[in-house]
Amino acid sequence: MLEAVLVLNLIWFSMAFNVFAIRHEVFAKLVVPRDQRDTPVFNILAESGRFLGGMNFAFALCNLLVLLNLSVFPTETQRAILLLVFGVAHATQFIFNVPVALENKRTGGGVWQVKGTMLFIFVTDFLMMALNLFVAVLLVF
Repeated sequence: MLEAVLVLNLIWFSMAFNVFAIRHEVFAKLVVPRDQRDTPVFNILAESGRFLGGMNFAFALCNLLVLLNLSVFPTETQRAILLLVFGVAHATQFIFNVPVALENKRTGGGVWQVKGTMLFIFVTDFLMMALNLFVAVLLVF
């Protein structure tokens, strides 16, 4: 089960690296309404996505290295700690979207709309957070 979670983490973080760093303008288009894309802020946001991409690349690489070198982390506690960290990484990407989603629901507004692709990302980050934390708990108890 640990290996499956590491593979899923690797895939998800790699996809995030692709969208944020390589296809950074696609990321910006997800959150910036069409009528506001000709402003300098759009380009700033698109370029700042590369920073997020770099962080996701580091998490993807870490999952790959752990997957290929599980013997370096032989105890269940060590492995649970790694999954806890990966779970927190997914959690931060989910939790900081919660206020935006609530604002969408309450007023129809918010800095971006949590629907379509953004809703998929929102839900997947929640599921990945829960999966990592669930397996971490299983390893410890």
